[in-house]
Amino acid sequence: MAVVSEDDFHYSSNSTYRTASSSLRADQEALLEKLLDHPPPGLQRPKDRFSGTYIIFFSLGIGGLLPWNFFVTAKEYWIFKLHNCSIPATREKPEDSDILNYFESYLAVASTVPSVLCLMANFLLVNRVPIHVRVLASLVVMLAIFVVMTVLVKVDTSSWTHGFFAVIIICMVILSGASTIFNSSVLGMTGSFPMRNSQALISGGGMGGTISAVASLVDLAVSSDVTDSALAFFLTADVFLSLCIGLYLLLPRLEYARYYMKPVWPAHVFSDEEQPPQDCPNAPLVAPRSSDSPTPPLRPILKKTASLGFCVIYLFFITSLVFPAISANIESLNKGSGSLWTTKFFVPLTTFLLYNFADLCGRQITAWIQVPGPRSQVLPGLALLRTCLVPLLVLCNYQPRVHLQTVVFQSDIYPVVFTSLLGLSNGYLSTLPLIYGPKIVPRELAEATGVVMSFYLYLGLVLGSAFSTLLVHLI
Repeated sequence: MAVVSEDDFHYSSNSTYRTASSSLRADQEALLEKLLDHPPPGLQRPKDRFSGTYIIFFSLGIGGLLPWNFFVTAKEYWIFKLHNCSIPATREKPEDSDILNYFESYLAVASTVPSVLCLMANFLLVNRVPIHVRVLASLVVMLAIFVVMTVLVKVDTSSWTHGFFAVIIICMVILSGASTIFNSSVLGMTGSFPMRNSQALISGGGMGGTISAVASLVDLAVSSDVTDSALAFFLTADVFLSLCIGLYLLLPRLEYARYYMKPVWPAHVFSDEEQPPQDCPNAPLVAPRSSDSPTPPLRPILKKTASLGFCVIYLFFITSLVFPAISANIESLNKGSGSLWTTKFFVPLTTFLLYNFADLCGRQITAWIQVPGPRSQVLPGLALLRTCLVPLLVLCNYQPRVHLQTVVFQSDIYPVVFTSLLGLSNGYLSTLPLIYGPKIVPRELAEATGVVMSFYLYLGLVLGSAFSTLLVHLI
């Protein structure tokens, strides 16, 4: 393990290089001066004063996931509104029962499918639509959706529950698509910044999950009206999305951010068979193209990020395989005691809050420690090692059990430890490849690579969610 300081890195137009030791620093700096566009002494890169850029990216990371988390967290509110809220029906219609029984499944489909499609669309739009247009448009769309949801909280929908259900699904489709475009675009943009800014964005996402878990726990403890809780959730999302719009507009005004946001010409990436001209000793690996291509080259990005992509896919596959499908159904062994800890608060505390907090800690650790590196074979090995967490959680007190009756871990401390390891390892090991990806390609491809890394992430989530249903049936 090694603690990494940002001062130990040298920056090219995109990539980050860490010196091997202080004794080699002078020689490596001289070499980098020749081969890379390292700024001359008279034009040093500016400092991130008061960590302003870091804070903005951290806030944008929260804003990218917090509204979506609030939308999903308001499960009791959606069920209340769809259950003829003002005039409870004594006998439900079959279609009403179908909506209530499979609501989460409908919501999952409405969330997943648009996300994958919008990721593909965003990759195609990288060189067609300016990034600031995509970011601001997605934020405005997300804000508009939550304004509509906020207005509908106090509207009586008992006479048009099917119409309200359609509104929910349409809003989720639009919200997921806009959130995906926003997150993947900003992740791609941070590829042109030092890695600490990518880490800030990803840690912000972890903070969004933690805030959502805390809000849900507070709501469970003190709130008696689901509509008041939903109103608080949605108003908070409205305020934070408005804040994100203001912070993003402020970003180009910071000297540090302007330095790394300079536009770059599209580039030609040399393949293994195609070599750069040898007549120039300082020939770069990236050469200007004769004509701009509207679509970034996908093959070199996939080739460069293959190992990191596997890590991201497998890490999120394992996580979504057991969280929350398995972990949220692990009950306290002392549930019969009737205490609030073992009944009402056990799952919210030991599953959602604990996982999200551990995930946030893992992401934040990467601000100081970045080991193993992007080319290390240890990183895929650690990703594969997380597989052991699946049987460990399954052998806790998961209920109901039909086929696998044995509960091996006869204490409530075990799911607490295993969930903590699940969150901590997910946060740390997934952040590393996500921040490495845009750094191992030319700067001209950094944004497109960020979109591809986001696609890896969503692919892992989709595969894990699909197989979690099979795992539940096996238990």
